[in-house]
Amino acid sequence: MAGAPSPLAGRLSRPPALIVPGAANALAARVVEDLGFEAVYVTGAGIANTYLGVPDIGLVTLSELVGHVAAIRAAVTIPVIVDADTGYGGPLGVRRTVRELERAGADALQLEDQVEPKRCGHFEGARVVSVEDMVSKIRAAADARISPALLLIARTDARSVEGFDAALERAGAYHRAGADLIFIEALQSEAEIRSAAEVIDAPLVLNLVHGGKTPWISRDRLPDGYRILLFANVALQGSLLGMQAALGALAAGHWPADMSGVLASFEERQRIVRKSLYDDLESRYRSQ
Repeated sequence: MAGAPSPLAGRLSRPPALIVPGAANALAARVVEDLGFEAVYVTGAGIANTYLGVPDIGLVTLSELVGHVAAIRAAVTIPVIVDADTGYGGPLGVRRTVRELERAGADALQLEDQVEPKRCGHFEGARVVSVEDMVSKIRAAADARISPALLLIARTDARSVEGFDAALERAGAYHRAGADLIFIEALQSEAEIRSAAEVIDAPLVLNLVHGGKTPWISRDRLPDGYRILLFANVALQGSLLGMQAALGALAAGHWPADMSGVLASFEERQRIVRKSLYDDLESRYRSQ
């Protein structure tokens, strides 16, 4: 991978593929780190769903994303990979986006080639920009990096729009333009997953979405070219089901004391947000 070594690049250079869950906020990121995952993905879909209560159709602004990234960066020590959607504009907009997100604490950024406003890659109706336009954005992103250790992930949504072969051609062009990793969204068979690894001479990202277009593939069947297995919405979908179960029980007349199998304990909640650390700090400052 291009650029100076970084902890994330070092980890991606060796097997097995890195499993990276998505987080829409700092609390979810804390849980990801607490469970031993080596990196966290700031999911644009998750922010749209949890912060705005809207679908993933390009409604999150750059300033909103930067705020979430900064909060997540302050909450965890593991590498933070950020979904930067289409980069919020043309090459000059991308330049500003990279600078803002790198200052907020991103270790890697993902840019995609959809036409704005973008939509979830597993929705119908996506459109993609020209190869030339996306190459310009990647070059701008590479040039804008303050540190060469910041990794750039180029995502193409062309599989669902122009077909598999066109997606492969775009992937090669994006890698040559300066992308460190390549992400073909919504591959539609295990054969395509394998073929992409055979054809593309770059580290790859595979997004596995529960209910999405890409089939599940076990880690032991994953071709060597894949370095990141992205589970962008597992935490989001799990938390939604958990909220529905807990609030459904409350609506049915159960009190929280009767929901031991549905609710985290009060003590566990305080452990995740590190209340004891703040108690210690408060005591230290008070005694001086």
